[in-house]
Amino acid sequence: MTSFALVDGNSFYCSCERAFDARLAGVPVVVLSNNDGCVISRTAEAKALGIAMGEPWHIASKRPELKGVRWFSSNYALYADMSRRMFEVLCSFSPDVEPYSIDEMFLGLDGLRGNREALGAEVRAAVLRIAKIPTCVGIGPTKTIAKLANRHAKNTPSLRGVCDLTDPEARRRLYEELPVAEVWGIGPASAARLARHGVRTVEDFLRMPAALARDELTVTGARIQEELRGTSCLPLSMLAPARKGLAVTRSFGAPARSRETLEQAVASFATRAAEKLREAGMVAGHMSVFMRTSDFAPGTKRSAQASSSIEPTSDTLAIVSAAIRMARRLWKDGYAYAKAGVMLGDLSLAAERPADLFPSRDPARFTRLMEAMDVLNARIGRGAVRPAAAGVGAPWKPRQGNLSPRYTTDPEGFMRVVA
Repeated sequence: MTSFALVDGNSFYCSCERAFDARLAGVPVVVLSNNDGCVISRTAEAKALGIAMGEPWHIASKRPELKGVRWFSSNYALYADMSRRMFEVLCSFSPDVEPYSIDEMFLGLDGLRGNREALGAEVRAAVLRIAKIPTCVGIGPTKTIAKLANRHAKNTPSLRGVCDLTDPEARRRLYEELPVAEVWGIGPASAARLARHGVRTVEDFLRMPAALARDELTVTGARIQEELRGTSCLPLSMLAPARKGLAVTRSFGAPARSRETLEQAVASFATRAAEKLREAGMVAGHMSVFMRTSDFAPGTKRSAQASSSIEPTSDTLAIVSAAIRMARRLWKDGYAYAKAGVMLGDLSLAAERPADLFPSRDPARFTRLMEAMDVLNARIGRGAVRPAAAGVGAPWKPRQGNLSPRYTTDPEGFMRVVA
């Protein structure tokens, strides 16, 4: 019988911070969004204090009862590398591992012998021992059931972090009480539509005629019904779908009031976008650049965007040059810009694209230059080699008032053992 496990890192960003600082054990911890804005991860201790997801930290931090909460700026380089480590541990248990998000991964359990709950406990122990990330494991005959099992494991301490719902009788008992809004793929709007038909629990949803479920929730609703009954409709995808576009956008730590500052920010975003293209082995044939003022700051508001086709490329210099030309067309004096971004579209695999007969740049020279640039940045650190247009200082950079070291990706952040 087909079965899946969903392994989910508990309070993942916070757990990454705790992995390298033993003083954070048992202490309420939160991680904030860009510009140290809102809470995007919180430990159980922080939840117990009433801290909500998405809560603005500059307001919440003034509450007296939150004085002892430790907060951190988001350190995405660290979190991505910890996710990679977690993935490698899971690959030692199963050849079929599908990352669903940075902190959630599906495992195919077909062909693995032994007790599934014992296997789940072993997986948890290995990820904690090697990657230092606490997890919960949900097991089921479909991805949707495995997701439900994972949620139940998190909310039921007596399960010790592992819930196996492969037994139909175990599912039936849970379905009778579980709100349908907790099912993966059924959001608040869908739950509201189902409620008009008297559907409030998962059991109610399974009794609903398939045609009505399809009418209310499209083909997705019918698929979710089948998954909840134990029929797998979502097999593991071992190949990531081809990207259709990518974007690099940022809110500024301080408003950009000069054209030079705004151009440096746009050049920096375009540089990162080109790096992402090369990492994916793709080229882009379309670009959009936008800039806008804050909706909350006093003064006149402005939002502007430009789009244009470009010669298909992943050349940093070509992409930066095109982005700056667009930014100059968009710029108007007298505004304090709070956010800007570069978006690339019309993506295609570089290896499958036919060679241009009359390229504007020497392809061989461009390839050698970009390879050298990527190697140096990988060895020394991202941004060590970059176009001069991206500037040296970065007054526009997001605020990061309490950024932890990049313990695993930056030599300067490596922990040192003193004898």
